[in-house]
Amino acid sequence: MYTPNHFQFKDNAEKIAFMKQYSFATIITVKNNLPIATQLPFFIDNSSDKLILSSHFAAANEHSKYIEANTSLVIFTEPHAYISPAHYDKRESVPTWDYIAVHAYGKAKVIVEEAAKIKALEQMIKFYEKDYLHQWDSLPDKFKKGMMRGIVAFELEITDLQGQKMLSQNKTEIERKRIVEHLGKSENTTEKDIADYIKKL
Repeated sequence: MYTPNHFQFKDNAEKIAFMKQYSFATIITVKNNLPIATQLPFFIDNSSDKLILSSHFAAANEHSKYIEANTSLVIFTEPHAYISPAHYDKRESVPTWDYIAVHAYGKAKVIVEEAAKIKALEQMIKFYEKDYLHQWDSLPDKFKKGMMRGIVAFELEITDLQGQKMLSQNKTEIERKRIVEHLGKSENTTEKDIADYIKKL
């Protein structure tokens, strides 16, 4: 990822927090020299000295066949907004786009053992909807086992974590204030989210 100095994250902790907030991401892996991509929800585990991402593919998705032999890239990105040059002081200005993104690289391992597979699913449930766990626990084993056969669960250990926050840091405080006021009035929630991030600079 090309990251100019003034658009960098403060540290990995800030990147991980962003990943947890916007955890529906795109995993990209190479198949026969061509990239393939799948959109998945991820559970991000930074409770140890390793950063582990876990998720699962539908069993019919061939993507799972390539994740152990190749490095995958997982892209976390969500709030973004078009920035008009109308907000800038100089007439000689051009439009741009403010956004936040984190790129996570690593090799994945398919989870085969059933107990580990169930644990991975329950981690996802606790993260996304803790109250559903009671319903999940009450489901018949036959249903659970059938569902487990329909997925390929995996864990991906992150070996490289890159990020960029392009939030008009290279503009003046007055220009950023104009941008925040404009985006804050938008009916588009992602534009409002970007305005909030700019305000925190």
